[in-house]
Amino acid sequence: MTSPIASAADDRRLGSEEIERYRRHLLLAEIGGAGQQRLKAARVLVIGAGGLGAPVLLYLAAAGIGTLGVADDDRVSLSNLQRQVIHATPDLDRPKVESAAERVGAINPHVAFIAHAERLTADNAERLIGAYDLVIDGSDNFTTRYLVADVAERLEKPLVTGAVGRFDGSLTVLTPYATAADGTRMPRYRDLFPEPPPEGVVPACAEAGVMGALTGVIGTLQAMEAIKLLTGAGEPLIGRLLMYDGLAARFETIRYRRRRSAP
Repeated sequence: MTSPIASAADDRRLGSEEIERYRRHLLLAEIGGAGQQRLKAARVLVIGAGGLGAPVLLYLAAAGIGTLGVADDDRVSLSNLQRQVIHATPDLDRPKVESAAERVGAINPHVAFIAHAERLTADNAERLIGAYDLVIDGSDNFTTRYLVADVAERLEKPLVTGAVGRFDGSLTVLTPYATAADGTRMPRYRDLFPEPPPEGVVPACAEAGVMGALTGVIGTLQAMEAIKLLTGAGEPLIGRLLMYDGLAARFETIRYRRRRSAP
């Protein structure tokens, strides 16, 4: 597969230390030197430095993403540490973007980290998303998910979106501005979830609980999908929703299409 993300900086060279650091990637025919250069050239925005954002940031930093941006206005609390593995006990009450920046820098000094210590809103979404090549949504509320999906579609940015609840999680990849081989448009987030659920129907993690390791499973899969999109390796989850049942240790995939009259 050819990478759907074009970058003028695809010719960035890897230094000798980077060649050794990414040697296991370079050995993969699907990645190789060209793919690793695309990762280095990429600008990725992660929405949220929490349960999903934590593994996303750790693995994308290790993979050599050139620029990682994170939007989060929250501070580290003790209840976060059961799942948000990018933060640690000494980070309590620190802004999450600060502790995340410190950890990313420790993992890979070649990554440029941009901290957006602000919550994504209708007022700043286009400014934040527009500055990046790809967006990964690790938010924990429906308002933000729909906002990110709508703005990413309007700005023609690929989006990897995921969600978790108790012992279950899901993720998909969205490129609704693109066209399939048969001429049809790729599906939108609202083709999969036309309307957010009524208030109170789906309890938040703070009310229902969530298994910490579950966020690692879904967040790591989000990082994998981002790497596939950036390098052109494999088949991204476009038009497919991957669902994981942690208690049954079962993955299922459902396909979805563009609605003829999208809401």
